[in-house]
Amino acid sequence: MITAFVLLDVQTDQVPEVAEALCDVEGVVEVYSVTGRYDLICKVKVARNEDLADVVTGRVGKIPGVAGSETVIAFRSYSPRVLDAGFALGQDPV
Repeated sequence: MITAFVLLDVQTDQVPEVAEALCDVEGVVEVYSVTGRYDLICKVKVARNEDLADVVTGRVGKIPGVAGSETVIAFRSYSPRVLDAGFALGQDPV
């Protein structure tokens, strides 16, 4: 499974509409409004690189209000360790 994050420049007055449209794109699993350089970030999970290309350029990039994007592909997830550490608060380390 390929996980990617698409960082989006969005026309300011269309952020909510673009976020809603992103939620309806197959392969988009999470959408966040954020502070900083980008307006929205969406997490994409697909089976193949070709699917990622279709989601990013064929669907996300065509949503009205999207002014530009940058896509980063995740190599590895460390989140299970972070979650385990959070649940282990107050316990003696192993």
